[in-house]
Amino acid sequence: MWLGKPPNDPKLLAALRAATRRFRGAVGHDVDLVVDDEVTLDGNGRESLLLPVWPTTAVTSVALDGETLVEGTDYSWSEAGLLRRLGGRCWPDRLRCLDVKYSHGWNPIPEDVQEVVIDQARTMYNVVPGVQSRAVGGQSVAFGVTAAVGVSDQWSKAVARHKVRTGSDA
Repeated sequence: MWLGKPPNDPKLLAALRAATRRFRGAVGHDVDLVVDDEVTLDGNGRESLLLPVWPTTAVTSVALDGETLVEGTDYSWSEAGLLRRLGGRCWPDRLRCLDVKYSHGWNPIPEDVQEVVIDQARTMYNVVPGVQSRAVGGQSVAFGVTAAVGVSDQWSKAVARHKVRTGSDA
């Protein structure tokens, strides 16, 4: 619609796939809903830690040094990806001591992600890499900063919002 091309245009579909791969690579995860993802985490010596990807939709299991913990007694969790130790206890300050199985991601994909991926695909569709302007016949076109730099401010903000959280800084 935006480019006046049919939805099955091969070049358009390739640009959308490339922009999607680029966004997923920039944020470090699929963005889509992932069910029962298994991660090994470092403890931080605090009451709460952050799961790497949000939103958290379910926490199926948490094991501390191989011992399965009980939700509501040993830990609780939030959609924001906080995993909190209960009973006045803290997570140990040790590497790779927690094994967590949880579901996370979006269904449907948030509009800010959809918009920046479509915008990036449009740019990729129209711009020849490395070319900042083009003249054909009596007409010339100069491409904007997005084409020269590679990403827009909107893209950078969406990546920052959805990026995998590293470390346990809760």
